[in-house]
Amino acid sequence: QVQLVESGGGLVQAGGSLRLSCLCSGCTFSRYSMGWFRQAPGKEREFVAVIRRSDVIIDYEDSVKGRFTISRDNAKNTVYLQMNSVKPEDTAVYYCAASTSVVLLRRGELYNYWGQGTQVTVSS
Repeated sequence: QVQLVESGGGLVQAGGSLRLSCLCSGCTFSRYSMGWFRQAPGKEREFVAVIRRSDVIIDYEDSVKGRFTISRDNAKNTVYLQMNSVKPEDTAVYYCAASTSVVLLRRGELYNYWGQGTQVTVSS
């Protein structure tokens, strides 16, 4: 059974940094494209970043480009989201997700598995 477990969330001041991790257990990790999504209170879930299983193609939502970096370590079955220069509007529950697709990966409905989420709160 595939399970995704996020960690690394917490409270950080604006301008600071945070690194989220997501461990995939029970999966052949290299076969999955891995994405990060977030959901702020009262808002819909939105795409943040994705790294395709090939580890070559990476995509970011416009508001995080230049500040967030997604990476993966296939040997550790883990995907990371390095968050730098965070802003209060980055406050949300962050979810990692795994997809067998290699296209249209901004669409959450194409993801097969989801983690339980980790809270990120950015204070101003």
